[in-house]
Amino acid sequence: MTLVGVHARLLTLELARHPAYVVPTLAMPTLFFLFFGLGGPAAAAAPRMAAFAGFAAIGVAFFQFGVGIATDRASPWEHFLRALPAPDRVRLAARAVSAAAFAAAAAGILVAVAAPATGVSLPAAAWAELATTLVAGSAPFALLGIAIGYWVPARGALPAANLLYLLLSYAGGLWVAPERLPAVVRAVSPALPTRAYADALAAAVTPAGTAWRSWLALAAFTACFGALAAWGYRRDEGSRYR
Repeated sequence: MTLVGVHARLLTLELARHPAYVVPTLAMPTLFFLFFGLGGPAAAAAPRMAAFAGFAAIGVAFFQFGVGIATDRASPWEHFLRALPAPDRVRLAARAVSAAAFAAAAAGILVAVAAPATGVSLPAAAWAELATTLVAGSAPFALLGIAIGYWVPARGALPAANLLYLLLSYAGGLWVAPERLPAVVRAVSPALPTRAYADALAAAVTPAGTAWRSWLALAAFTACFGALAAWGYRRDEGSRYR
């Protein structure tokens, strides 16, 4: 556990020294909310805020896992680290801890801006359920990010992560309500992991909300993306050390 903490602290400090990572990660979701999330019916303010908080969380999953792992794979330093006694799961767990810190900061900044701007006021239980949903519901996106990191070369990881992040967020209803999407996108939206995430987040902040179908869908996506990430990892190991 101590080794995971050391790796997580060093990785977080390393990323924190790069404004090119920190500023977009923390500021972009809130800027998107100010552009797309203000206005609309007051009754939908809480689900809208929750959806944009989800947008903030999955951004970290895509970039810190997808782009981070792909970049590390191309680095000579990665070869040295893999020769050390610490197993890969320690560094992956450390990356998860670091990602959770950045995701919490990004979502926290967004909520701090969105709640007073929209007049959202939730009971303590709803805030706790929202936080739990943000963490648990982001699992498939973290695994998808890991899959990107192992399947896509370093030069292609950033555009691939950006494209998936923006397309899935828009089509899944994290920016605008699903009923306001164009007809073609609206037809595809229910099959996307971001739509299941958006529905689960909306249920977390809605009285008597229920999201068991969304959680089943997120669990299925978690299994699929986890298998893809494991396959990519074994493929990378085989190509490097055969």
